[in-house]
Amino acid sequence: MPSGSANVSQPRDYKLIVEKDVAIPMRDGAILYADILRPDGGAERFPAIMNIGPYQKDRVWIPPEDLEEKPNPHLGWENANPMWWCPRGYACVRVDARGSGKSPGQSDPSSYQEAVDFYDAIEWVAKLPWCSGNIGTLGVSYHANCQWRVANLQPPSLKAIIPWEGRADLYRDQTFHGGIFAMGFLHTWIATNMAHHLIGRPRTYNPNAFNNNMLWQWASNSLDSEFWRMRSARWERVTVPLYSVGNWTGMGLHLRGNTEGFMLAASKHKKLRIHSGTHFHPFHSEEGRMDQLRFFDYWLKGVDAGIMDEPPVKLMIRTGGDLKNYKFRFENEWPLARTKWTKMYLKLNAERLNVTGAVEGELVSTPPQKTAQITYPASPPTRAGVAFSGPALTIGQYGRAGVSFETPPLPEDTEVTGPMVLVLWVSSSSEDMDIFATIRNIGPDGKDVWEVGQHGDEVPVAKGWLRASHRKLDPERSLPYRPYHAHNERLWLKPDDIVECHVEIWPTCMVFRKGHRIRLDVQPRDGVGASAYRHYHADYNMGGQNNTIYAGGDKLSYLLLPVIPPKSS
Repeated sequence: MPSGSANVSQPRDYKLIVEKDVAIPMRDGAILYADILRPDGGAERFPAIMNIGPYQKDRVWIPPEDLEEKPNPHLGWENANPMWWCPRGYACVRVDARGSGKSPGQSDPSSYQEAVDFYDAIEWVAKLPWCSGNIGTLGVSYHANCQWRVANLQPPSLKAIIPWEGRADLYRDQTFHGGIFAMGFLHTWIATNMAHHLIGRPRTYNPNAFNNNMLWQWASNSLDSEFWRMRSARWERVTVPLYSVGNWTGMGLHLRGNTEGFMLAASKHKKLRIHSGTHFHPFHSEEGRMDQLRFFDYWLKGVDAGIMDEPPVKLMIRTGGDLKNYKFRFENEWPLARTKWTKMYLKLNAERLNVTGAVEGELVSTPPQKTAQITYPASPPTRAGVAFSGPALTIGQYGRAGVSFETPPLPEDTEVTGPMVLVLWVSSSSEDMDIFATIRNIGPDGKDVWEVGQHGDEVPVAKGWLRASHRKLDPERSLPYRPYHAHNERLWLKPDDIVECHVEIWPTCMVFRKGHRIRLDVQPRDGVGASAYRHYHADYNMGGQNNTIYAGGDKLSYLLLPVIPPKSS
């Protein structure tokens, strides 16, 4: 148990008060409905933990058997468990977002309007007679993203936020990875929530719920614009104390938001924690809840359990395929100040080209003197032998695509922790080119060492994406280790013109063991471990188009790795 945990709020034998369908007035005259679960403390006043979203406050979540918190009639998906928090002197308030659950109105998930509604709900709850006036926000995923957006508006009663695995930039983190439409997660999420509202029980009391043209609206805004800025964190406006919590396996949706939030938010008091594993086990673990409690105790109750005296960064250090034995380590900053930024150059081996099953290239520490190139089809054939324009729904639907590069067996354990960049010189016979980069941990037996993904599936070390026409950088926001693409115009390729692309690979942490190899796949579409986070493969990939990678000489392509020396060195 963390140091100082004995000083946190301890459970007391409060009676639980459950208030269903509480009407909360909005500034424009609308009404949203909420459930309030709170301890009965007589004249005692309590802080409230709040969230807002489209997941229907009345839906009970039945967790897996190995979850540390057990089923109860009040356990909801991705939010705080009242049966744990209320005995410790906190109220839990769940609000159905406008146009969802029991709240009437026009549905517009992840919108500016939703942030304004959350602001109004926070200030209304803060004035209730049982409330101390101090509000915190807590939740996973959607219930984390909504925290960034309401923090932009700075409601006076909001005293602390814990966005737990929460995307922050709705364009870059969720919808258009490197400019490539991330439709796999979106179309499933939208269809599922629509079905819950139209076919499930909510239709009986709110038949117009979740009525939006969300997929069309989001796909049609394919460049960054004010449409996305209104739906995203604005870091200069996020001033509330925050505990940003990420997951190393959240590389298709959330992790970037958590690291960006810690680096860029204007908050004077901020912490970063990154764990690994599924999307829900760490949130409901005793260790995870204790971090949440210590942070809220400090900012909502004035109870000091020492959490603000600890170093601001807490990282789970992954050592490869053994989640149960991973340990946390404290650091003072992100990225780590002692990082040895290491360029691993791409080297193409002519004798391996077109050899079935061979890895075409190497990752080497010395720049190759001569430029080499390799060409591969933009749309590889499926097992049926025909080109496929849609997203591959299952891994292995087609053979290995693109080009791969590997290091030699590592002479010693090598820790890679932080953001990464792939600088790649490319051309295409088409007007555009998609770059899918995957970092893999290859064991001495030549097999992948997998990690436990957010959905409990097997995932590789890290991923990154870029559509070549979106290669334009924003020089004011780009960092040497984290490119920031403008996404405000398309720089179409001319056939066989060679261009330089800086691919943002989302942050990671892995101790690659002695004898293992670091592998980089560069592919024209989703590779291994894409899971639910798959992408649209555009029509320019069809018709026998070819992509080419250049490496060496005056076309130095390289992978920038954040190698971490031991603290003692």
